[in-house]
Amino acid sequence: MKKKSDKEKDLEALRKDLEQTPDIFVTGFEKITVQQDFELRKTIRQAGGKYQVVKNNLAAKASEGLPSQELLGGLKGMTSIATTKDPVALAKALTAYAKTVPAFTFKAGFVEGRVVEVKNIQDLASLPSRDELLAKVLWLINSPAQRLVTAMNGVGRNLAVVVDQGVKENKFSS
Repeated sequence: MKKKSDKEKDLEALRKDLEQTPDIFVTGFEKITVQQDFELRKTIRQAGGKYQVVKNNLAAKASEGLPSQELLGGLKGMTSIATTKDPVALAKALTAYAKTVPAFTFKAGFVEGRVVEVKNIQDLASLPSRDELLAKVLWLINSPAQRLVTAMNGVGRNLAVVVDQGVKENKFSS
């Protein structure tokens, strides 16, 4: 049995994690083997997240006064939480994992300051990743400038061709 001081340290560590990470996925992991749990933790780390098994009352106490209190207040059953700063990447990783391991289930999530249901997590997983979205935005920003430069170069190029043909045909004789 844990000492009270160890429990307080666990509570403070969990509260600190909940304060620092805006996005949380609450999951169930009943009947998962040790190997499957190892793969799950590896998957979450690769997606840039953090995973931990929590006691329901510890999660409720740690979330008191935080925006995630509504999510973590009334948990039932075996519970784990995955926290991240990139919810799309973690949602994709967890959804892919849930397809291969049916014993792994979503309970709910907390994304961008609001509680989301399991269906919304599936929708989030279908979005492009943050890097893909940034690349698309940069392409859209860059595209008009690139077209303008191409058009400006075209005018100069066309003028040079006309002048060159005029010189070759001796149209500029004095």
